[in-house]
Amino acid sequence: MSTILLTGATGFLGSHLLKALLNAGHKLVILKRSTSNAWRIASVLDQAISYDIDRVPLTQAFEDQHIDAVIHTACHYGRNGAPAHEIVDTNLMLGLQLLDAATFFNTDTFFNTDTFFNTDTLLQKHLNVYTLSKKQFVEWLQQRSAQIQVVNLKLEHMYGSLDDATKFVPWVISQLVQKVPQINLTPGEQLRDFIYIDDVVSAYLTTLNQTARLPPFSEFDVGTGTFTSVRHMVELLKTTFEAQHGPTHTQLNFGAVPYRDGELMQVEVDNSALIQLGWRANTTLTNGLVKTIGTLQ
Repeated sequence: MSTILLTGATGFLGSHLLKALLNAGHKLVILKRSTSNAWRIASVLDQAISYDIDRVPLTQAFEDQHIDAVIHTACHYGRNGAPAHEIVDTNLMLGLQLLDAATFFNTDTFFNTDTFFNTDTLLQKHLNVYTLSKKQFVEWLQQRSAQIQVVNLKLEHMYGSLDDATKFVPWVISQLVQKVPQINLTPGEQLRDFIYIDDVVSAYLTTLNQTARLPPFSEFDVGTGTFTSVRHMVELLKTTFEAQHGPTHTQLNFGAVPYRDGELMQVEVDNSALIQLGWRANTTLTNGLVKTIGTLQ
């Protein structure tokens, strides 16, 4: 059993990770704010040691118990016109504080979450500050890997239950739930690697269990390796939704929204290093959407 410090535990990914790590028998320490909405983890919150970092120093968690590994998932996507300093405070400065503490208190491994392709480029227009802050932190991680083992997990477009309603997949589902007359979309030719949340969590567990085999700094693309057009994804989502909830008569209006400047039409994913560790993506897109939509009932 390891003692793991987890950030972002109240978020989509973090909440799933928290439950999986607890089920695996690990001791969990979570950092959050006193104002954080913990609805996703209410059923297991009492099974973890929790610190409100707006009330106590971040280092308190390291002083109170030896932390074997840090799993850092907290991030700021920069939605709703958030100022640059707030984004940098979370994506770079918080990460550096954690990295400093983990190094000082002799933590073995630092797992970082790089969600560039999961920031909903399908919806958001202003990602420059987000991507810059995340890339800068990875550079710091590379520099510090002489002092602490670093595992950088680069996530593709994950989806599943308990996701933020502003993300692309739950946003489309919400439109179908509301039975809006039409959903205006781009032509939908962009290719993305959609990966179900359980398979993302499995990637963390796999790398956590294999740290002895890993070098001081390693990176893993966490994706299925299968590319799906946005158009096909939305059409399959609508078909799956209607199979469970009946006809919506919502029209998918592809082409109503132009591609944004610099639209990324295809991502590059190489999950071979993760597969070599014994990991597999076990959830097909169809099954993942069935599970996701099924949680609405």
